[in-house]
Amino acid sequence: MARSRNKWKAEVDRLAVQEAWQNNAPQEPLIEPELPIIDPHHHVWDRDSRYLFDELLNDVDSGHNVKSTVFLQCAAMYRGDGDPLYRPLGETEFVNGIAAMAASGSYGDIRLCEGIVGFADLRQGAIVEGVLEQHLKVGGGRFRGVRHASNWDTDPEVKKMIRMPVPEKVLCEPKFREGYAKLGPLGLSFDVWTYFPQLRDVGDLADAFPATTIIVDHVGGLLGIGKYADRRDEVFRQWRQAIFDLARHANVTIKLGGLGMLSCGWDFHKRPQPPSSEELASAWRPYIESCIEAFGPNRAMFESNFPVDKESSSYRTVWNAFKRLAKQYNHAEKAALFHQTAQRVYRLRPA
Repeated sequence: MARSRNKWKAEVDRLAVQEAWQNNAPQEPLIEPELPIIDPHHHVWDRDSRYLFDELLNDVDSGHNVKSTVFLQCAAMYRGDGDPLYRPLGETEFVNGIAAMAASGSYGDIRLCEGIVGFADLRQGAIVEGVLEQHLKVGGGRFRGVRHASNWDTDPEVKKMIRMPVPEKVLCEPKFREGYAKLGPLGLSFDVWTYFPQLRDVGDLADAFPATTIIVDHVGGLLGIGKYADRRDEVFRQWRQAIFDLARHANVTIKLGGLGMLSCGWDFHKRPQPPSSEELASAWRPYIESCIEAFGPNRAMFESNFPVDKESSSYRTVWNAFKRLAKQYNHAEKAALFHQTAQRVYRLRPA
């Protein structure tokens, strides 16, 4: 169905308002602009906002030394017809095209979407192997793994944030695990987007398949809205215990980011002016430092989660905040946090 003029205008206006808000603050000087970065988590899409090649390039080229990026599944550009099981291949085809544009060298030397993490419905069981094989085929050598959401909650405010509802214990379903078992033999990793109350299920999955790498997105799914809104200290204690329990599984790695999402409850987006990197670092410090303490720099990686986290700050400011948070770590630890862990986990070229 063709996009209506009014729908397109609404999307463009939303992006324009967001950009205008971000520009309503002085541009910060770059912190450690020479530090190489692999951004291991961003999206591209054309849905409630337009974030495609140009928008992505504009963000990653905002001053930090971003060498390459990894695209994460977001249900963008699925095939419009054919077997529903195979329709997610359209996303990999679409993103591989963006990666090929960047790889041409016509837009500089940033390797956008050097790694691609797509979607396959693991709940369909062993037959998903054919989908995974096709992802590898159409991914141009860039397909690295699958992301499957397991974020679930009973709270109505949290439910509003969930685009694709899933059952409460999806990671424990026998049929899901039958499909999950096909990842390891194909050399594929598993990104999991969940909320912190489900992290025990992630640990059980890690135990059941110790040879398969699991990457936990967004510091394990912090919540600060709905029933979690007025319990930040209590939630922090529960979240932190779950993080340390999960870190005991050697095949699990964690991403340090996603804290700009509205579900975290900081309400930065309601301010007349965006927060500074110093303000972001102050708010996020307990969560970032806890993750690094639990997992160590060699199993942790900073992520932008753009354009989702764009609702709280600019790309330039977010990475400045990460650099403030990493100030206490030595050169080798910083290298791991900003590029080496991502390079190893997603099997990319050195930054």
